[in-house]
Amino acid sequence: MGTTNRTGVSRRSLLGGMAASVLTGLAAASSRPSAAAAEAPAETPAEALTGQNRRAPNILLILLDDLGRGELGSYGQQVIRTPVLDGLAAEGARFTQAYATPSCAPTRASLLTGLHTGHAPVKSNADAGEGLRAEDITVGEVLRDAGYTTGHIGKWGLGPDTGDNPSHPNRQGFDYFFGYINQTHAHDYWPTYLWRDGEKVRYPENKTADVTYATDLFTQEALDFIDRSRNDPFFLYLGYTTPHAPNEIPSDAPYSDEDWPQGERNHAAQITRVDAEIGRVLSRLDELGLRDDTLVLVASDNGPHKAGKNFEHVGSTLPHDPEFFDSNGSLRDIKFTVYEGGIRVPLIVRLPESLRAAGGIAPGSEVHDPVAVWDFLPTFAEAAGARTPPGLDGVSFVPALTGGEQPEHEYLYWEQEGKDQAVRFGNWKGVRLENRPVELYHLNQDVGERDDLAARHPALVRKVERLLAGAVRES
Repeated sequence: MGTTNRTGVSRRSLLGGMAASVLTGLAAASSRPSAAAAEAPAETPAEALTGQNRRAPNILLILLDDLGRGELGSYGQQVIRTPVLDGLAAEGARFTQAYATPSCAPTRASLLTGLHTGHAPVKSNADAGEGLRAEDITVGEVLRDAGYTTGHIGKWGLGPDTGDNPSHPNRQGFDYFFGYINQTHAHDYWPTYLWRDGEKVRYPENKTADVTYATDLFTQEALDFIDRSRNDPFFLYLGYTTPHAPNEIPSDAPYSDEDWPQGERNHAAQITRVDAEIGRVLSRLDELGLRDDTLVLVASDNGPHKAGKNFEHVGSTLPHDPEFFDSNGSLRDIKFTVYEGGIRVPLIVRLPESLRAAGGIAPGSEVHDPVAVWDFLPTFAEAAGARTPPGLDGVSFVPALTGGEQPEHEYLYWEQEGKDQAVRFGNWKGVRLENRPVELYHLNQDVGERDDLAARHPALVRKVERLLAGAVRES
């Protein structure tokens, strides 16, 4: 969507009024007599998800870190084993044109605020603690104010490493938080401390040995959160740091006997391990009878990385090469770039059973509509029956999940470190690297971005230049 003038304060003020109307509607829905419901006409798929005659669905968002689009079996991986996520894709839908941003922190800011990188408050992986502002409206606030219990577990990656700052999850709509606050701290798989809300939880055993592994802690915290929140609609944003560098892992099983470089054994083991951890979380939904009431999404925050360190934790560098496992398939380039390999990511969505029964997309479907992480906020708001804040760049993709006609974005926009830019409109994509002329690609015909068509389409190049110039607002 295009630029919309707004101020964060006015959006926040409006959100309070929205919350009151949403909660009133939910209360009215709970008091409806069953006879009236029985006489009502059959629901459309969208009404099954968002209507007031059923409990709002739980929402489980799992974000993986630096997972390449081609590193899952459901996206063509032939070597790394991911049975849980492949099964989830078979039960749900696999998006073929899902986008994040080129790097970790900007993706998280866009996901939380519904704004693309040109408008979001965080535009780079700034180690100085760049984060969200008090006036920003997040998906946590939208869902909490609509009656959800909200939790974030894992990598927050926004703001300074303190327990009380405007960017802290508890100050941005999340009732419960456990994990890493700061972007830099989040890259230690054997942490000496993590944060629970505003207090540090210390792991002194990790000072002298690799004992307590962060990925395992996050899974257990997720299980506990689901147990505590089972009786009311909940939103859990579970941000694993896997498989981000430095490839630290307790064991490289089940690949220990493979004749690969150690860095590649570590990398593959990280992915298979987190796949199993996700399986534990999904199994808990089944055990508690919550599967039919939970919308599940799994995505990555950007393309694959090229870095790593060995699991013995002795400090030597063992790079992971994304070409070793064909981590991006036919896509060009990797993390930290605005080409498709840096920004196009896996996205798997499993619908609540009630929605599938009402006519939602069939299990094992592919969704080809372009979507982005800044679409998550409006999508979750619609799924929850909440009001969407004004002025977002994101567009709800509930229609794509319910057999409806998916609205198109006016454009999708990306930037990297304020230097490289890209914009997509329809099937056309323009790329402008720092101090370089615009490149132009037709993604339907050239997803690998090999054939620059700029010289043949000067009018489209001018459109790219206009969109790039208008898409940026200073934080």
